[in-house]
Amino acid sequence: MATQRSLPSAPPSEAERKTPGWQKVLRNLSQPRVLVMLLLGFSSGLPIYLVGNTLGFWMRKNGIELGTIGFLSWVGLAYSLKFLWAPLVDKTDAPLFGRWLGRRRGWMLVSQLAVIAGLFGMAMVQPQVGTTLIAGIAVEQLTVFGVLALIVAFASATQDIVVDAWRIESAESGEQLGLLTSSSALGYRSALLVTDALILLLAAQAGWVISYEVMALLVGIGVLAVLLAREPAPSLEAATHQPVLWTPRGLFDAIVGPFVAFFRTHRRNALLMLAAISIYRLADFVMGPMANPFYVDLGLSETVVGSVRGSVGLIASLVGIVAAGLVAARSGVMAALIVGALLGPGSNLAFAWLAHVGPDPTAFGAAMAIDNIANAFAGTALITYMSSLTNAGYTATQYALLSSFYALLGKVLKGLSGVAVEYLGTGRSLLEAYSLFFVATALIGIPALLLCMLLAARGSAAHPDVVAVPAQKPSA
Repeated sequence: MATQRSLPSAPPSEAERKTPGWQKVLRNLSQPRVLVMLLLGFSSGLPIYLVGNTLGFWMRKNGIELGTIGFLSWVGLAYSLKFLWAPLVDKTDAPLFGRWLGRRRGWMLVSQLAVIAGLFGMAMVQPQVGTTLIAGIAVEQLTVFGVLALIVAFASATQDIVVDAWRIESAESGEQLGLLTSSSALGYRSALLVTDALILLLAAQAGWVISYEVMALLVGIGVLAVLLAREPAPSLEAATHQPVLWTPRGLFDAIVGPFVAFFRTHRRNALLMLAAISIYRLADFVMGPMANPFYVDLGLSETVVGSVRGSVGLIASLVGIVAAGLVAARSGVMAALIVGALLGPGSNLAFAWLAHVGPDPTAFGAAMAIDNIANAFAGTALITYMSSLTNAGYTATQYALLSSFYALLGKVLKGLSGVAVEYLGTGRSLLEAYSLFFVATALIGIPALLLCMLLAARGSAAHPDVVAVPAQKPSA
């Protein structure tokens, strides 16, 4: 039977509590697990924007309609539905590599190779209106491109499942869990810098095809991490003692067991937790697919957007991560969760303001600073909270379930974002439509704030061993 994870550790000193997570990571890179986690975090973070918001920039530059861009963002639903195949990843060995590398590392390698192949395929096909021949049959080019993006998203979501499980299972104490999660966040944020900012600078010079080919090669960093990693002890033990999956007992344990354990542990707060998690980042998800098309329609170039994101955006994200860690350490995770629920949606108003100001680089920099601080803070608070809620024995499935709930509703609704902007543009200028859309997305964050306050009133705090875990998984 699975039990709530309780990781023994000595209480951190006041100085340790105040030290930002990224500084702890840099001090401890000599630890093999920390270095591996940094590389795995980078590998996990690479694909998400390449099939999400950054892809929207490429598509809009190629003249693809906003409605189509919004609909194609639905490939990101793979990240929200990963709990459906997480039991398979939790309870079976990966094909080809499972017996050689172990359960966690085997699935990592399989998913990474699929991501690499899919990204190369996207670079070859490109998002263009027209037809292409496959086995002598004429097929819509955008359809083929969308299928390849879906393959990348599915493989990337699978990688997230197993990397999160490896992170949690490899920790021997609460303090080490915080360190590994900080390392993962640093790697993840580095990958987001590459795929959200630096790729735009590369595309401006070398084109989008070469940019995506370079991103595919960078996933090889994750392959290196798999070869350096060690299979965590809980995974080895589970593979030895768990019921065979393809038996009634094994199927029940894999599919039903994680849900039973979660509701047994959290009881009356379980449904409230899931509801709060499911809408916590809703405003960010719904707005996400329209951000890069907005920059194109505003008249900002790849060079300007990439430069600002790589400088102001990076610094602001680090400020948000550190601020969330400090608030969580001093006032508790629930306090950080409430502050994030206010800041995250509120930052969307900066984009509504930018639509009125126009393509001014200074105004764009200010909007980027506000958005990155707010969303880094909110993402850190949420991932810290979710990381504390899993049960040993069901780590991959339960974390996949929680991270799926956090994104599912938003990723369903965001596919309609392009249609919403086009509708709001009836009788208005396109920039006025964008502005109204951004204001509306900010308002939908109010229910999440109210639910977090209710959770705090009920005393639903994260596990006490997890104090401040600077991590962020963004919208795709």
